[in-house]
Amino acid sequence: MKVLIVGSGGREHAIAWKVAQSKRVEKIYCAPGNAGIAEYAECVAIGAMEFDRLAAFAKEKQIDFTIIGMDDPLVGGIVDVFEAEGLRVFGPRKNAAILEGSKAFSKDLMKKYQIPTADYRIFDSADAAFTYLETASYPIVLKADGLALGKGVLICTNLEEARAGVKTIMLDKQFGAAGNQLVIEEFITGPEVSVLSFVDGSTIRIMTSAQDHKRAKDGDRGLNTGGMGTFSPSPFYTEEVDAFCRKYIYQPTVDAMKAEGRPFQGIIFFGLMLTEKGPRVLEYNARFGDPETQVVLPRMKNDLITVMEACVDGKLSEIELEFEDNAAVCVVLASDGYPVKYEKGFVVEGLEAFEKQEGYYAFHAGTKFDSEGRIVTNGGRVLGVTAKGEDLKTARANAYQAVEWVNFENKYCRKDIGKAIEGI
Repeated sequence: MKVLIVGSGGREHAIAWKVAQSKRVEKIYCAPGNAGIAEYAECVAIGAMEFDRLAAFAKEKQIDFTIIGMDDPLVGGIVDVFEAEGLRVFGPRKNAAILEGSKAFSKDLMKKYQIPTADYRIFDSADAAFTYLETASYPIVLKADGLALGKGVLICTNLEEARAGVKTIMLDKQFGAAGNQLVIEEFITGPEVSVLSFVDGSTIRIMTSAQDHKRAKDGDRGLNTGGMGTFSPSPFYTEEVDAFCRKYIYQPTVDAMKAEGRPFQGIIFFGLMLTEKGPRVLEYNARFGDPETQVVLPRMKNDLITVMEACVDGKLSEIELEFEDNAAVCVVLASDGYPVKYEKGFVVEGLEAFEKQEGYYAFHAGTKFDSEGRIVTNGGRVLGVTAKGEDLKTARANAYQAVEWVNFENKYCRKDIGKAIEGI
């Protein structure tokens, strides 16, 4: 079969790598792709938001199955466009992708169906938000309602910071239209865990757990980023936590979306916080996480295409997911200055080392070929250096060993990915 992958980051590279292992797949295209994805796929110069062009390309090339990796096209309705053209496509329709596209929608959904989450209020005007903040308890969390590249969440420790945050989101529109509505949420604490799942509208299958590091600097300091590294599994995600989440969070979310006339087919990413009062949903995403995908898919035994087709066909109940009994750690190599200001266009050296080592991967997040055919940096996050090991301690050591294989000017990474976990 012929497969088209839509996206250009480390997540899509991991998906392409996994899809290429399927014996059922003979040809992979990726739009727009990157220099790493080009190893497995023919990259096509069509943007992820060019829905009509993508659908026309899929019809022209007789694509059998399209995988949408990114949030923007999903929330924008790309699946609806493809389905209208009679094309098989993996991902939620627009009316289901709102689960990620609007934090206000997802919070109201959780409240209505009693899915555990932090208390919250929703505001359409800055003045109303300012008034509420005068009597609020601190710290407090401000969230832009819409998509903001993972950066639209501000934790404010006092009234002054909170007022500045409202101004940033709602008045200065730092996150664009995402800040038209504002969610103000109680501050809750505990370990954060990411859990990815496949969903076919009715049935849900849970993948292995992971844990992300969002802050730019060591010690979880600095600005929020798209993710500086991750590991899988999370030692905090116990059997007891899993049992609770399956009963009160996972299946109830799928059932709630179905009851609302928004059946969800695709990936639901559950961002959880394990509080003293039990697990709470921090956020939903409507697609694979990045960089969580880079540690989850290398541990997955199943044929990815088979699982995805079961989601599209409503036959996920026939699938049992299998994962290796090991661990994986991903360290993001970024351009120094990310996520604010950074230079790009630097030659990346040392990638050939990964071809000789089993269980080591360099997933490209922001790379391209220059005019001389060399791989150069083309983004804030450049590579997701990933390694497996028998346990988290070994996988972490392997990942940081592999970090040293790669060099480019202004290379930067956190040195403490997974370090704080007990026993590492």
